[in-house]
Amino acid sequence: MIRHTVVFTLKHEAGSSEERDFLETARKLAAIETVEKFEQLRQVSSKCDYAYGFSMEFVDQAAYDFYNEHPLHKDFVENRWLKEVSAFQEIDYQPL
Repeated sequence: MIRHTVVFTLKHEAGSSEERDFLETARKLAAIETVEKFEQLRQVSSKCDYAYGFSMEFVDQAAYDFYNEHPLHKDFVENRWLKEVSAFQEIDYQPL
């Protein structure tokens, strides 16, 4: 299993219609057939400068690769993520 996580900050103001639209569009990634346990998270710790997080799981590397190459994911990254995210950290985990 691979747990794909990313924490990030948007260029948009918190509570703005742009923020809502970005997060709504991102939720569509959960429809990619290999995505499991998709979550959108709001970061609440004062120890971290990032504002949001996404977490999802994949049964194996092939499922993760399918997601990465899926047209919906590629379109989201190209047309939304690269334009609207100001900073991020991506981490992919496997259980020990």
